[in-house]
Amino acid sequence: MPDWAPGSETAGGEAIPLSALQHAVYCLRQAALIHLERLWADNRFTAEGDVLHAVADKGGSRKARGVRRVMALPLACKRLNLAGVADVVEFPGWPDDEIPCPVEYKRGKPKLHRADEVQLCAQGFCLEEMTGLTVPHGVLFYAETRRRVSVPCDRDLRQLTEATVASLAAVFRSRQTPGPTLQTSRCRACSLKELCRPETVSRPVKAWRRRMLNGALEAEAP
Repeated sequence: MPDWAPGSETAGGEAIPLSALQHAVYCLRQAALIHLERLWADNRFTAEGDVLHAVADKGGSRKARGVRRVMALPLACKRLNLAGVADVVEFPGWPDDEIPCPVEYKRGKPKLHRADEVQLCAQGFCLEEMTGLTVPHGVLFYAETRRRVSVPCDRDLRQLTEATVASLAAVFRSRQTPGPTLQTSRCRACSLKELCRPETVSRPVKAWRRRMLNGALEAEAP
């Protein structure tokens, strides 16, 4: 389930949940359905994700091999009006040089889109504001591959993350859920497909595009 903890709800104009950003990159309509309309539907993928996050959600802190690990750490960024909870934040170099590194647990494997990276970078923004230190990178751990993927918080990712926050903030301010777009491969994997019903718009839009194209061709014909 999405993290709708007190203080992170958007209905009252509160902070944008960090978890909403991955939904916004995947599909802005999906983000609005979940975080404005409070619609949610589990499928196998979301259930597996819930199990994966259960361990990190227990919270606590551990120290080993020169790294301090803090689980379920509350995060906030006033500049971008963000709030949420990090699965794990590692502080390598403990106890002398503690540069924060957010670690996000994901089911599956690395994806072609950058939704996971944007969520991770947003956690980095929070940690930078909270600690006054620069967060050079974060880590994504994928359960399917059992591997850690280091994600540099470079200029491109930071710009994409801030643009995503701005787009989502505009949707929340308007309190209007964007309409469905033409169906894509992402729709097939979305747990909200039956609630979203993108086909109700995609068929009329496709028909309209065909009519417009045919009309343009007829107008150009000698």
